[in-house]
Amino acid sequence: MTAYLNALGVVCALGRDKQEVARHLFAGDCSGMRSEAGWVPERSLPVGAVRGDLVPIPAELACQRSRNNQLLMEATLQIRGDIDQAIQTYGRDRIGIVLGTSTSGIDEASQGLARYVREQQFPAQYDYQQQELGAPANFLADWLQVSGPAYVISTACTSSARALMSAQRLLDLGMCDVVLCGGVDTLCKLTLNGFSALEAVSGQRCNPFSVNRNGINIGEAAVLFLMSKQPGDQPIALLGSGASSDAHHISAPEPTGRGAQQAMRKALSRARLRPEQIAYLNLHGTATQHNDAMESHAVAAVFPAGVPCSSTKPMTGHTLGAAGALEAAFCWLSLSDDNREHLLAPHVWDGRADPELPTLKWVTPADRLASTGPRYLMSNSFAFGGNNVSLIIGDAP
Repeated sequence: MTAYLNALGVVCALGRDKQEVARHLFAGDCSGMRSEAGWVPERSLPVGAVRGDLVPIPAELACQRSRNNQLLMEATLQIRGDIDQAIQTYGRDRIGIVLGTSTSGIDEASQGLARYVREQQFPAQYDYQQQELGAPANFLADWLQVSGPAYVISTACTSSARALMSAQRLLDLGMCDVVLCGGVDTLCKLTLNGFSALEAVSGQRCNPFSVNRNGINIGEAAVLFLMSKQPGDQPIALLGSGASSDAHHISAPEPTGRGAQQAMRKALSRARLRPEQIAYLNLHGTATQHNDAMESHAVAAVFPAGVPCSSTKPMTGHTLGAAGALEAAFCWLSLSDDNREHLLAPHVWDGRADPELPTLKWVTPADRLASTGPRYLMSNSFAFGGNNVSLIIGDAP
């Protein structure tokens, strides 16, 4: 069954709505990445933060107040009209929620625990619900008052890509008529210090696939799609998905890219497409030595004739559990009728190719997507533990 992506709400370092995000994305604008001190001791690091005040959590849901839920609420408000229409059409019990996260409200929990260590009591606003991994889905269900299946997937950096796969499964099983799916993750000291301890964080803007690459930047984002069985005003759909788990290492990718290849080939098979039909590939492209090497070998193997590709992480940072949905959203924006010039996200780097890696076909600001369909775009997400997901977003038949 075709899973149509009828509406999109998005907030990240590129902007606070899809028009602003698209404008900066297609311009290759990295101005949202700004160096900040205070996250990691004795270091100033570029982070992809959402700037400015966020919408407040309603008073009746104060026990679920967290920055993570605020980001999610902001993305949801962008498509609230579409959600209300779906509730009216199908009923509250036919609307499901599947989200990906890795942080949930752990920042508020960390602050609460620090206060407890100092003063032997938690802050008045601390509530354990804030930090539970299921918190984003519970909050959204409570706020929207929908009663279909609601849960969170947490598989590190593939979380929200898997959420889209799981949402399609709920539609295929007939358990829901509409699923709100995507992901949300928030900047927090725990994450930044964890990646810093792995010596994986760059002190400069990340430089994916360059011979000079030296690590990731971290960002935050919230993304919410309205997925249904019915085509919307412009029929963009999740046409294929593939997942694998090679379990090579707790944090390092399998060097040959075997699992990544398997995920991409599964997605192509399920979409009934050949590699040469893919018009663009959004790479996981974290700018670490091992990830970029693995991914370049995998892409070269699956796409021997080449495919236009880019990593968008220099513009957003790595948004962890939200990354899969965010980069699927970038594919959605490329296909959108609002993208009248048929732009693609350019690959932003220093242009210094690594001679030890296969040569890939980088998207430049001059490149354009075909103006007529059908057009098929792929997005890759890879996570700790050898967890791999590829999604294919395209013009629905």
